[in-house]
Amino acid sequence: MDRKKFIKTSGLGIGLTLLPLTTNCLTDTKEVLKTIKNNPKIITAIQGTVFNVIGDIQTHKLVGIDTGNQIMEWVSNVDPGVGIPPHIHTKEDEIFRVIKGQVEITIDGETTLLNAGDIAFAPKEIPHAWKVVGTETAKMITSAFPAGIENLFQELAKLPAGPPDFEKVTKICSRYGISFL
Repeated sequence: MDRKKFIKTSGLGIGLTLLPLTTNCLTDTKEVLKTIKNNPKIITAIQGTVFNVIGDIQTHKLVGIDTGNQIMEWVSNVDPGVGIPPHIHTKEDEIFRVIKGQVEITIDGETTLLNAGDIAFAPKEIPHAWKVVGTETAKMITSAFPAGIENLFQELAKLPAGPPDFEKVTKICSRYGISFL
């Protein structure tokens, strides 16, 4: 058999063999997508659930149950001097959007001052930290994807007021795939 004929016949044979598998994969994917129904949702500026997460006053706007676990989004109102020390997420990427104030953010060793309108992306597995600088409270919209981190925030918000017990915080965060450096 010559090479051209071999390629044509073997390619066709493989294609016909794999066609039922591809069709099944597409059908299975469609079935999974049917179970994740994302309904439209409008959240006004005053709506959401508020949590004090170790000084980060967060208003949860969209959580996993709202988005098919694709994304979680919250608004933070944070006083000067408050921040999150260097840490790594193993599950979610984050996007930080500064609306008001100034936030110093460090991602993968590079520190940048974010002002109103600035955005930063911190992929999972990359060390990052942030801190509100200047004299005014900062407002920041943060997105995490996939969703799930809202469960961590709800657990941290249950800790007693006052300076956080870093050992407890570290233990809780580790259960959600987050470690401090």
